[in-house]
Amino acid sequence: MPRSAQDSERFRERETRIVRTTREIAEREGWPAVTVRRLADEIGVSQPILYRHFPGGREDIVGRVVVDGYTELAAAMDAGTGSTDALPALVAAYLDFAREHPAVYEAMASARSSIAFASDDTPAALRRGFELLEQAVGGADARERAVRAELLWSTLHGISQLAAHGRLDAALDDARADAVARLFS
Repeated sequence: MPRSAQDSERFRERETRIVRTTREIAEREGWPAVTVRRLADEIGVSQPILYRHFPGGREDIVGRVVVDGYTELAAAMDAGTGSTDALPALVAAYLDFAREHPAVYEAMASARSSIAFASDDTPAALRRGFELLEQAVGGADARERAVRAELLWSTLHGISQLAAHGRLDAALDDARADAVARLFS
């Protein structure tokens, strides 16, 4: 582990490089191409060095990609809060993120990781994203807000997955996003 401030900085920089390289490989070639050996080779370090940063190996690295992805998604969704068109802006931000970062979104939605959802152990970035969904859809009480947020999330996820696999007409993207926002208004 790092012994000095300079070592700590190098450690963080290498960790960032590992995650960035993971994302680049996944976006270019898909998740099956992401292996610890491949990452070590691309970054120019030994596999033990990678395991020093991510003791759980590939699963830990993917978990970091997932948390970073949800952090970025929450920031994108948060950008429209406070405007009169907050819900349509949130819907558009979510769908744009999934479209622009397909491999990261795939990991967020379905990758095997140790990330806990809907529990006390859920990372803050994931909770923030869900809070934004709850705020956007509203409801009479906490339970209704949670159900409505889950339904919006499920709807957006379904649209994202269908679109990613070429099952939806891209010419209808804007109309579809507007219709989803109207459903939850």
